[in-house]
Amino acid sequence: QVQLVESGGGLVQPGGSLRISCVASGSIFSIGAMGWYRQAPGKERELGATITNSGSTFYADSVKGRFTTSRDNAKNTVWLQMNSLKPEDTAVYYCNARLWVSSWKDYWGQGTQVTVSS
Repeated sequence: QVQLVESGGGLVQPGGSLRISCVASGSIFSIGAMGWYRQAPGKERELGATITNSGSTFYADSVKGRFTTSRDNAKNTVWLQMNSLKPEDTAVYYCNARLWVSSWKDYWGQGTQVTVSS
């Protein structure tokens, strides 16, 4: 069974930092791009950042310059370092990965809550 499991969410004050991680496990033959999406209450899920298996990154304007994504291909792990957090960053953060199991498909984690509040 293929799983993406996020961890590291929590409560942080405005201006603070938090790092969340996502580990892919199961019968995975190859991992393509991985990414982070977020969904705030009452809003649609939106893209935050992506990283290819060669390390090329893309960031949404809303997080550019504050968030950094990285990955370790040997550990099937991707991280999202979030700095200078704002209350509007409050959301459930979801890990996404394109995985080759029997074909290329997109998989999602269960999400981790990040709350930015004083």
